[in-house]
Amino acid sequence: VQLVESGGGLVQAGGSLRLSCATSGSTLKLNTMGWYRQAPGKQRELVASISTGGSSTHYADSVKGRFTISRDNAKNTMYLQMNSLKPEDTAVYYCNTFPIPRNTWGQGTQVTVSS
Repeated sequence: VQLVESGGGLVQAGGSLRLSCATSGSTLKLNTMGWYRQAPGKQRELVASISTGGSSTHYADSVKGRFTISRDNAKNTMYLQMNSLKPEDTAVYYCNTFPIPRNTWGQGTQVTVSS
């Protein structure tokens, strides 16, 4: 099973980024998925999750109203649209299954928000 995150970068506060998570096999289609992030010196945390069909989504309070999670099962890809970014959103972002992440994580994608 491969999880490949992309789309990160350096952006000014208030800007936007769209992250993508490409998966192999049936990982995406058969699982509730989540976006996680880990900031320097902090534990990895869940940012958002989405059900297998995409009808149910949940967000961490810190990103509600700013981030939108979505998925395209036909393309085996999940997305995270991030708007109104804040410096505290700076972290490495990962995708994985939810609520129990697989043991193997992808390399993540770095998001850096400058003030």
